[in-house]
Amino acid sequence: MRIISGKFKGRRFYPPADKWPTRPTTDFAKEGLFNILQNQLDFEDITVLDLFGGTGNHTYEFISRGCNHVTYVDKHGPAVKFVRKTASELEIEDAIDIHRADVFKFIAFVGRTFDYIFAGPPYGLPLLDEIPNLIFEHKILAREGLFVLEHNPNHNFENHPKFSESRSYGTTIFSFFKW
Repeated sequence: MRIISGKFKGRRFYPPADKWPTRPTTDFAKEGLFNILQNQLDFEDITVLDLFGGTGNHTYEFISRGCNHVTYVDKHGPAVKFVRKTASELEIEDAIDIHRADVFKFIAFVGRTFDYIFAGPPYGLPLLDEIPNLIFEHKILAREGLFVLEHNPNHNFENHPKFSESRSYGTTIFSFFKW
């Protein structure tokens, strides 16, 4: 995996893959997503929440592009440890608030809003279809904010009242939601 743009452009990182429950977003899909986001968001002025953060792929990309604060959440201990290590190597610890937590509990108790929320859950997660509802029920997305959910073709959110659009990159789909 690599950081696509910004001050860490081209930087590669290699998370240990043995028995990890993560599925990192491909560079192709991530580049497509960030091409869209750079036209919709001012990275320097937003707060970001990276749910099911895994390797930290999206977190590093946002910070590389000038985001000053990203909250990362994942419950897998080795992934959290890897992100802490990588943050230290990149000297960006002050820009990342790292939480080892169950995402559903975090959503229920975070008690604040974010300008941009990304969720990249395991595709087989039984509650994947409930994530958009939870984001809006708990009001953690700022009023002018954007929520993006990564999923596969087995899920469709076009009938969700907050659905805005979707973009497909092979079998990776990003669904966009707004207030």
